[in-house]
Amino acid sequence: MLITVELLSVSTPTTFEIDCAAWLDEQMGQVDDVIRQQLHSDVALVQQIGHYIVGAGGKRVRPRLLLLVAAALGYQGPRAHTLAAVVEFIHTATLLHDDVVDESHLRRGRQTANAIFGNAAAVLVGDFLYSRAFQMMVSVQSMAVLDILANATNVIAEGEVLQLMNMHDPDLPVQDYLKVIRYKTAKLFEASAELGAVLAGVPTVQRTRCADLGRHLGTTFQLMDDLLDYDGQTEALGKNVGDDLREGKPTLPLLLAMQKGTPAERDLVRQAIQRGEVERLPEVVAVVRRTKALEGTRQAAQGEADLALDALRSLAPSAWRDELASLVRLSTQRSS
Repeated sequence: MLITVELLSVSTPTTFEIDCAAWLDEQMGQVDDVIRQQLHSDVALVQQIGHYIVGAGGKRVRPRLLLLVAAALGYQGPRAHTLAAVVEFIHTATLLHDDVVDESHLRRGRQTANAIFGNAAAVLVGDFLYSRAFQMMVSVQSMAVLDILANATNVIAEGEVLQLMNMHDPDLPVQDYLKVIRYKTAKLFEASAELGAVLAGVPTVQRTRCADLGRHLGTTFQLMDDLLDYDGQTEALGKNVGDDLREGKPTLPLLLAMQKGTPAERDLVRQAIQRGEVERLPEVVAVVRRTKALEGTRQAAQGEADLALDALRSLAPSAWRDELASLVRLSTQRSS
């Protein structure tokens, strides 16, 4: 998207065009440079696993969110690159730990780190990424930054434990399921957007609306992830379809299917959750589709996206705000 920006100076104003997509690619390149630098370690295995998992790619939505919010509010600079790398390190650490807990063997179309290097190495390198992230955030020298990220990492850990407690529980209330999403996934999105606002030095009210934007966007992403586990393909998702069922996760498609299904269908889904019966995935998918649970999940995701767009209106019109709006809208159209 192109936008004309006027530069005011003591002489005659000049104008130039910003290609926001090209700008974002350039900014993410600088974030990647920071990531490569900060992955350095004298311990060879740390570097090997760190580069393996970070090099797997991914959407890098959280760093992009931080950069765009900061720019939309008037800040562009090296501290944004540092904090964007921090949130990516925290996210990557959670993935390493998640894959060990979930006994996952495929992520982003490749074998997981724990499948290749073992559980112990994956957990310990995840710990390294957490500690390196805190070293980096200290370098920004902002108590607000420390407060946001320290709180976020604590809440994420609580979300992981909540999810573990909810495994194989078909009677999980929808509000408790949503609480896990808010803690485990949406919190880092929320922190990323709020960090962009902190860098720009905006008032507390503006910071809060940016945090709202991130929280609702993160919730949208997780709802779509949960939907795609019953409506996607392994090749597109980069993970095995049905992993959530194998792990006994009572996600929204299953909870809605039990609400709307016949007694026999409810019993089928209930037993599949309790036993992690991935072998019955085709039967479960048929129930999920017949009861329109996928449509219900998509509607919930769209509702969160609408709330994110509403929060976005607190930002002044700009190319960066338009790019954020596109990010929100695309989040409900994902196939991977």
